[in-house]
Amino acid sequence: MTIGIMSAMREEIEGLLEELEDAQVIRAGKRTYHQGTLWGTPVVLVFSRWGKVAAATTATYLIEHFGVTRIIFTGVAGAADEALQVGDVVVAGDLYQHDMNASPLFPRHEVPLLGVSGFATDPGLRRDALAATESFLCEELTTRVASELLREFGITRPRVVVGQVASGDRFFSSRADRDQLKKDFPLVACVEMEGAAVAQVCHEYAVPFVVIRTISDSADEGARTDFPRFVRHVASAYAHGILENLVGARNYTLAEVY
Repeated sequence: MTIGIMSAMREEIEGLLEELEDAQVIRAGKRTYHQGTLWGTPVVLVFSRWGKVAAATTATYLIEHFGVTRIIFTGVAGAADEALQVGDVVVAGDLYQHDMNASPLFPRHEVPLLGVSGFATDPGLRRDALAATESFLCEELTTRVASELLREFGITRPRVVVGQVASGDRFFSSRADRDQLKKDFPLVACVEMEGAAVAQVCHEYAVPFVVIRTISDSADEGARTDFPRFVRHVASAYAHGILENLVGARNYTLAEVY
């Protein structure tokens, strides 16, 4: 069993590399893959870069070259659901490509020739990711993220939800665009640029996967404010803590059942 761990942010991979044992580096397709053992589990870590094509290429190589048996994708996202706040976490239930439109040949948002518009994450991985995140937020957050940073970003009682995720090759920084997205996907929780592409690859290869997104902004005019600082000091700590709970020795489900 080997787990592919993908991140849209280089900072998340850098933090994990410090704990990777027996590491080997493989460079291919302008990516650097780090193969080794993380918290007792065989893994391949990779920074996928941004966008659907980059993510799909990376996921395919993880499956074809390394033979990973499941994929975990972590990163940040903009909140589409106004009830979500910076520092909350969305574990993807179903993922959609909001910019897929081959109409009138196919229904809008349906992926041509696959006959589906949404891709569901693996129920077992989703359950484990939810539990791992809840444990991190309740028990570990304040020891991994400095209190001044939590105050700076207004993180007080962060929560985790299972929700719909919309992916596309654009960064949302307009309330009008976000409102249009909500008209197209009324139940969508957050918006990002890679998850649904990874989901499609995993669907076609029958590889279980899960996508975990930390809310970094509200996908409106304030989306660019302090984004790099949030990723470097907050989101990277979230990813590290959640993945340690999910992949580490305490997760007997992931280690024994899958």
